[in-house]
Amino acid sequence: MYPIIFDNIYYDKIWGGRDFELFRNNLPEGEIGESWDIACHPNGTGIVSNGEYKGTSFKELIERLGSELVGTKIDKERFPLLVKLINAKDKLSVQVHPDDEYGLRVEGDLGKTECWYVLEAFEGANLVVGTKNCTKEQFVNAINTGNFDEYLNKIEVKKGDFFFVKSGLVHAIGEGVVIAEIQQNSDTTYRVYDYNRGREIHVEKALDVIDFSLKGENSNGLKVDLDGVSKTYLALCDYFTIIKYDVEKSVKESSDAERFYIFTCVEGKGTIKYSAGEVSVKKGDSVFIPANLGEYEISGSISLLKSFVPDVAKVEGEILEVVKK
Repeated sequence: MYPIIFDNIYYDKIWGGRDFELFRNNLPEGEIGESWDIACHPNGTGIVSNGEYKGTSFKELIERLGSELVGTKIDKERFPLLVKLINAKDKLSVQVHPDDEYGLRVEGDLGKTECWYVLEAFEGANLVVGTKNCTKEQFVNAINTGNFDEYLNKIEVKKGDFFFVKSGLVHAIGEGVVIAEIQQNSDTTYRVYDYNRGREIHVEKALDVIDFSLKGENSNGLKVDLDGVSKTYLALCDYFTIIKYDVEKSVKESSDAERFYIFTCVEGKGTIKYSAGEVSVKKGDSVFIPANLGEYEISGSISLLKSFVPDVAKVEGEILEVVKK
């Protein structure tokens, strides 16, 4: 087994752009809004781009390798995470995602909790995370009139900002950003307002699932300085854990037989060395670490997001070990 990279799956969007060209040279023509980089979903499934399994679909690879690939504690029937990059040259719709109960009952698909890491922020870059100072009735009136601004929690952002977007939280990606989005493996979105662009909106379903008590804010996480690397715990929930690695020279790690890991490079470049070789990694790349890979070493001047489906108690224990004195 080896660290696996998948072909980027690109999607042309009316709000997309060409900013992935800052760190990639394989963009197709068009206004590219999304790149699905670790994906095993009916709407997009990755194809292995390196090594022995090159040309194999992610779905086929899971069927063939099972727990050796994804881990003994991970559902083999439905891969749990989706990792994508988003380039917004124009603002996306104001939207919300359902939770699992509503999504499965109404759409036959999971709900969606996700997180955003700002890879690039240009002049005027902003995100909407939650509502402010409004009741459901006021929000309904805003939908009817299109006068949302006073009720949306719009935040100017910079590179390195991080936001946890729970199901039920009204949100929108504003213009002028490139985002790394790590989420539940779902493609269920309810648009509340789409700036009269002619696409379908889903007001009734959105109002069913919006939680007006939820708040969104930039998370600094909990930073731990270790020899050769600093780790920042950014998010912990049942669906995923996100830990940012800032590597100065190198850090040695081991895979976990119970679960896979994903590393998404958000700055710099380096290598992931394992027993039989090494894989090069640069900004914008996502690398899948199989559950049975064994020991590996990340080298270089590089920052990465490590994402995985956690044993929550185990990760909480790791954090407590840091803060206990």
